Amino acid sequence: MSKDSLDNIFKSLEHDFDIEVPKSGHEMRFQDKLNNQNNKQTKVIRLNTTIWKSFLGIAASIVLLITLFIGINQQEEVIDLASVSPEMAKTQDFFTASIDEELKKLQKESSPEVQIIIQDALKRIKLLENDYESLKIDLKNSGEDNRVIYAMISNFQNRIDILQNTLEQINIVKQLNNSSNEIPESTI
Repeated sequence: MSKDSLDNIFKSLEHDFDIEVPKSGHEMRFQDKLNNQNNKQTKVIRLNTTIWKSFLGIAASIVLLITLFIGINQQEEVIDLASVSPEMAKTQDFFTASIDEELKKLQKESSPEVQIIIQDALKRIKLLENDYESLKIDLKNSGEDNRVIYAMISNFQNRIDILQNTLEQINIVKQLNNSSNEIPESTI
């Protein structure tokens, strides 16, 4: 474009230019309008971020609850002798009842003279119970292997044997105490 053509354009638009001077305070009013417009946009942006923050908080809470629910439901199943079959459940119930019965007998026989024997027996029973817990893990890992099942049954039998032997030892100690406490008639 040439200089003459630009000059012609400006001459033709000369009366169309706004050459008036703005009223006093124009800059302040303009600034106020800009500030009001920015405040409205800021409020909308704040409202949007507030909505998103609350939505994200709710979503996080829901995810946490679902995770807790799934975690509680996926706790490891306890696999023991009773979970193998109904017959093994009966066997476990029998052994458990027998052990409880022998423990009650042991408590009835408790006295200061035999306290050491009882404590020793209870320690050995506790060791066998710990072994049984590891056997339950082995049973789960082995897929119900017969060798593990037999070991579990043997564990129950060993606990009963310990309790019965302890009761026999207590009876022997009591008989010895009674015989030593008896005074022979010939000495009277």
